[in-house]
Amino acid sequence: MPRPEKQRMVHSPPLFNSFKPTGVARNKLVPIMLSLDEYEAVRLADYHGLDHAEAAEMMEISRSTFTRLIDKARLKVSKFLVDGAELSIEGGNIHFRGNIIRCMDCEHMFNTSFERAFTVCPSCGSTRLVDIAGGYGHGRCCSEKGTGHGHGRGHGGRNH
Repeated sequence: MPRPEKQRMVHSPPLFNSFKPTGVARNKLVPIMLSLDEYEAVRLADYHGLDHAEAAEMMEISRSTFTRLIDKARLKVSKFLVDGAELSIEGGNIHFRGNIIRCMDCEHMFNTSFERAFTVCPSCGSTRLVDIAGGYGHGRCCSEKGTGHGHGRGHGGRNH
């Protein structure tokens, strides 16, 4: 029987979750799903240039697990670029360390913890705020992990 998959820590939710080639209808594209932990692997290794050991430590997984994760992610991203598919980011056995709130009126975005609730935009005073982590089905579960640095049961990216 395989070991249960260890939860992976993701710094914060991605701002964008769907990408496609310009000028091609979505219904004509093959969908490729990039999990949130695969996204985080690409962000840490390729965007921030961390080595596998550093990135694995940040995600609270082993270096060998990180290497398998980044290899899967890179293959999916290369298929998206070469084949002209639709790339969607969703799911995965993760918890976010922090959150991003976006104001629908002034488009101001700000990083926040899960312990701090915002009801008013600090920039314009609007109450029309979007919880980005909530859009990925996360929030309460990440908050219950304290500051997002502990270990606990995963939710597989489903709404909770």
